Amino acid sequence: MDRFLKCLWYVGALVGMGFGLAVGAEEGGSGPVGSPAAVQSPGPSASELKAATFSCDMTPPLGKPIYPSYKPLELIEEPLLAKGVLLQAGENRYVLCAVDFCVLANSSYDLFREKLAKAVGTSVDSVAVHTVHQHTAPHLNGDAQRLLNKYPDPPPYVDSEVWEQATDRLAQAAKEALDRLEPFDRVGLGQAKVQQVASNRRLLRDGKIVGRMSSCKDPALRAEPEGQIDPYLKTISLARGQKVLVRLHYYATHPQSFYYDPRASSDVPGFARQRLEKKEGVFQIYFTGCAGDVAMGKYNDGTREARDALTDRLYRAMEESVASTRWEPAGQMEWKTLPVKLPARTDPLMEKARQTLEDPKAPMLSRIYAACRVAYAERADRPIDISLVRIGPAWILHLPGECMIDFQLYAQSLVPDRFLAVTSYGEGGTSYICTEASYKEGGYEPSASNLAPEAEQILKQLIRTLLDVPSPTDPSPATPTPGGKKP
Repeated sequence: MDRFLKCLWYVGALVGMGFGLAVGAEEGGSGPVGSPAAVQSPGPSASELKAATFSCDMTPPLGKPIYPSYKPLELIEEPLLAKGVLLQAGENRYVLCAVDFCVLANSSYDLFREKLAKAVGTSVDSVAVHTVHQHTAPHLNGDAQRLLNKYPDPPPYVDSEVWEQATDRLAQAAKEALDRLEPFDRVGLGQAKVQQVASNRRLLRDGKIVGRMSSCKDPALRAEPEGQIDPYLKTISLARGQKVLVRLHYYATHPQSFYYDPRASSDVPGFARQRLEKKEGVFQIYFTGCAGDVAMGKYNDGTREARDALTDRLYRAMEESVASTRWEPAGQMEWKTLPVKLPARTDPLMEKARQTLEDPKAPMLSRIYAACRVAYAERADRPIDISLVRIGPAWILHLPGECMIDFQLYAQSLVPDRFLAVTSYGEGGTSYICTEASYKEGGYEPSASNLAPEAEQILKQLIRTLLDVPSPTDPSPATPTPGGKKP
């Protein structure tokens, strides 16, 4: 473990470390699949692992502009929730939280982390907040709104008063979880293949990249193969004796089915998540993996029937993942955080964004997206946190931005002997985090990224550092295997 604790540095990124370690509950044998075996749990102690869940309705009020059309919100189809788990290991506390929003960026992302950290009495670098990335949900970038406000006729993008109040409620929910902390002594590992949901959205046709996005009505594009995805959904469960306290699910696909109408909806993953919670009576949290170039377009024609079928398939995979659960002793909990500087793009697209931001006659959406791009350029010298948590046999990697699936497969290829779950959509100021090759190939994702092409290698080196994998002579990793280690 000494090698895991040491602080590593590398050229091109600013690296520091925050780390917590505590010894878990008494070791014991594995229990049966699905629910843990009854065990003799020790009484509470300073070194015992504990957990408590919390949830808060974060749906914006009716009449407020909502992404992506920014028309006034007319319909709340399903509440947008922030669902989290508070973890305690000895004197150290950590927070994992998934929010039914599209993006949290820059000061808006900081707002969520800072209030959660203060509420539970921990440091900001011990808090991981990720959006599920639904497109019938808020897209918040407070720094972009401040830039817009400098010029005439700023579009209504971020209502700071609404989100100050909402994050106060979230912080209170997390604070109340302190009184519900209870020990856990088992960690469950589950995995299932998701059938006919995800597909890669970057298709090569006649030498050019064509997008097969979240919904697709072109029969020829839908007939193309799924392409590179990670077809596996992973589930990590925490339990005390026979009582399951929480299940964390991880799957990589854009989660939206149909959108652009002014409604709020947790969409496919939210529907499946809450259905399983109602069935099991167990708190469920869903995290989206590296889905920057993965969506549901092959299996989604934008109809309600398609959405219902996608929900059923994802729900079935969650059930199968739970059923496959193998239980192990909780052992130890470890948390490591490293900051990284990811360089902003400096090409003509950035200059165009500055011009659009300042132009009061430019379309509203164009000005908002331009402000988001410029906001990242102005904060690029401030590092972004990424973190890794180990809970007994389970490892969870927390990544920023809208990472392409390549980053998830890369991380899993580095540690094929570990059960590694990956979530992206942390700090969203970067927008897409793409492979360097994609900038040469073209297509939507690299054009929408706020980063320079060299960000790929910087982030991958940091992933390697977090996972404590030495750099080889040849920097190319082994061929990625979707899903990584099976439970």
